[in-house]
Amino acid sequence: MTEAPPHARVTPPGKRAAIVLAVLVHLVLAGFLIYGIRWQTRINDVVEVDLVRQTASPPPAPEVKPEPKPEPKPEPKPEPKPEPKAKPLPPPPKPDIVVKEKPKPKEPSKPKFDPFEQLMAEEEKHMASQRQAIEDERRARQQRDAQAASQAAAARNRALASYTDRIRAKIKGNIVMPPGIKGNPSAIFDVVQLPSGEVISARLVKASGHPGWDDAVERAILKSTPLPRPEESGLFERNLRLIFCPIEDGKCN
Repeated sequence: MTEAPPHARVTPPGKRAAIVLAVLVHLVLAGFLIYGIRWQTRINDVVEVDLVRQTASPPPAPEVKPEPKPEPKPEPKPEPKPEPKAKPLPPPPKPDIVVKEKPKPKEPSKPKFDPFEQLMAEEEKHMASQRQAIEDERRARQQRDAQAASQAAAARNRALASYTDRIRAKIKGNIVMPPGIKGNPSAIFDVVQLPSGEVISARLVKASGHPGWDDAVERAILKSTPLPRPEESGLFERNLRLIFCPIEDGKCN
């Protein structure tokens, strides 16, 4: 005996008989179906012929009376619901007193930093400081000049007064007092002199009311030439106005 290859399948005898039986059953069913279809077709043809030949109308179908509808039962009326009692409304709430807060002032916006503007501001500040320093110095200088001028004027006035007193003292020493003078009359003279002190003229500006006193003073002025000169040449006065009274310590009339 030759051995079957390992991949060949061995069908058992019982299984073969089942397969054959299944094939036969399918064949019988197929034949039955084919025969049944043909027989039904023939019956339909015969029935159609018989219907054509029949002339009498079929009896009318009995009328089917509709069943009476059941009377609707009266729907029960719904019992009226009790009306709800209105609840008393609560008293309206008292309005709350709202204290409005004062709006906060808006903070000023900070200026943007600009180096150029800052430099210009510093330069302007420096120039303003310099201008102020110059102005302060000018005012201080004016004050010093005014003070110096005042001091110089005061010193000149004192020197001029001293110079005039020496002239008056020399003239006073040359006055010959006339008799019969009452009171303390004053005589005013304008005297013109040269830088050397020489008297050019003596003119009576205001008479004393006592002619003897006026004449005595005029003679004394002319006699006192040359008049004393000032210690400083800047104090020299060409025109002098001199007042003479008989009593120097008393009040002149």
